[in-house]
Amino acid sequence: MAISKISGNMIDGSLTSSLVSGSLPAVDGSALVSAGSGIDTDSTNDPTVSSNPSATGHLWSNKTSGEMFICTDATAGANVWINVGGGSGDVQPYSFQGSTFAFNAGGNPGSGWSGTPTDMISKFSLTSDANGVDVANLSVVRQSTAGGGSNTHSYTIGGYNHTIGNHLNVIDKFSFTSGNDATDVGDLTISKASTASTSSGDNVYGSGGEKTGSPADSNVIDKISTSSDGNSTDAGDLTTARQYACGQSSGTHGYTSGGRSPVQNTIDKFTFASDANATDVGDMTSARDMPAGQSSTTHGFVSGGNPNSNVIEKFTFASNANATDHGDLTVGRQYTTGQSSTTHGYTSGGTISNTSLQNVIDKFTFASNANATDVGDMAAGRKSTAGTQY
Repeated sequence: MAISKISGNMIDGSLTSSLVSGSLPAVDGSALVSAGSGIDTDSTNDPTVSSNPSATGHLWSNKTSGEMFICTDATAGANVWINVGGGSGDVQPYSFQGSTFAFNAGGNPGSGWSGTPTDMISKFSLTSDANGVDVANLSVVRQSTAGGGSNTHSYTIGGYNHTIGNHLNVIDKFSFTSGNDATDVGDLTISKASTASTSSGDNVYGSGGEKTGSPADSNVIDKISTSSDGNSTDAGDLTTARQYACGQSSGTHGYTSGGRSPVQNTIDKFTFASDANATDVGDMTSARDMPAGQSSTTHGFVSGGNPNSNVIEKFTFASNANATDHGDLTVGRQYTTGQSSTTHGYTSGGTISNTSLQNVIDKFTFASNANATDVGDMAAGRKSTAGTQY
């Protein structure tokens, strides 16, 4: 029986023999409708947070790597691009707060100054309360070092190795996710230890610190680019030279709080937008050195410090103002390290009077004034480590 109609399209009965034989007459290509590629931007590069498409759903293809991205947030200058190809590496604005892990790098595992500094890099979870684990090593052993980060890497800057009597200028870099050891990627403007660190995403800053010579305290704000490896540059000066301060980061400014020479309560603030000197914008509740710094999106926090303080205090990023009391740590201590998640601040390690080494990881909420709770132990108790998070 001859086929006369299929799905509403008339087929001449004379074609029946062609269908049966497996051969068809030529089809006019002009009758076909082109599907199109569906790609909005075809480039040799990945998109950036400032690519600024007109709307979400914009599809971007990197024809060199084969990766593809789709825009899920088209906020000008803060685009979010999700990698929908076979690779990894979403493109999104930098956030100082972490959501996965926090890290401690270097430090001194001795109760006094008798211990030999370590090159250990350890991490603990920001998603559940648990002990820390050892994951990698720095390029050189050291203590009194500082940490900062980008979206993908942690930086450990400067430090001191008392076993050889040297201040260090080393800038180490390690991946948050690979588990590989750190590599030396540049030098600070001067060799120094006990600096305060802040991060903008594009740059890591190390402010102040202890240096060789007289005077022993530095007021220099070092700036380290996270877009390419290299030496730091001098971005400005603190209002006073000091060491053993702590740092906080807002979306637009870095803060340096407390410190000594002499022991002080000064809160300094400097802009990320351009190289400039810091200004004095407020006071801590008390003068202390060797505290830990944490940052929410709205406030900077200072916890612990010398002399064996258990105080957690906070100051607002919205205006220049003095700090207020937020709560207490579980143990008053100094030489401690701070890390920040999106909801909580963490204070890890340290010593009591430089004699009783601590491995405790304290956690406190950003949302309201409250005391900290002990949520785990570091992979090894130590003081004066560099703290970061992602």
